[in-house]
Amino acid sequence: MKIIDHKAIIYSTVFLVILLTWLILCAGSLSAFSMLNTALLIILSYIAMVFDINTGRIPNKLVLLMIACWLLLIVPMLVTDTINGFRLLADSIYGMLIGGGLFLLVYLVSRKGLGGGDVKFMAAAGLYLGFAGTIPVILYGSVLAALSGLVLILLNKISRKDAIPLAPFLFTGIIITIFTPPL
Repeated sequence: MKIIDHKAIIYSTVFLVILLTWLILCAGSLSAFSMLNTALLIILSYIAMVFDINTGRIPNKLVLLMIACWLLLIVPMLVTDTINGFRLLADSIYGMLIGGGLFLLVYLVSRKGLGGGDVKFMAAAGLYLGFAGTIPVILYGSVLAALSGLVLILLNKISRKDAIPLAPFLFTGIIITIFTPPL
């Protein structure tokens, strides 16, 4: 069941361009690694959102592309700044394990109430977000999805058994996490 129409995708594309423009304008205050990491995460998460809205799936090729792009970012960091590179690598792996691990647990406990693509997507996004960024994304995305699902059920737009795509809510959680300062 499609909840968002093509106009919403067009509006969100404009929003994505504005976000990336803002990111470029802030480039002076971010390291090259941080800027590329953030831009890739936003773009690839946006693509995952569009796929999830249109097909109800997040392709494995997209998840593999996310991992490949992250590897292309981390390898030069490991070579040029080994100590910080390994710190970043460890933090990214923790993010991947938390994101993928929590979603895998929900996937197994809920008897596939959560999609496998969401599990893989959150694991790959955890690489970009690190430990400290992964948990807020999961919280924001889950709460937004639950509230939206509740509203749609109350409005009789969907039933309790209908699935809603999770990637748009995770994308929103990523945007909130990236663009709000930590507490």
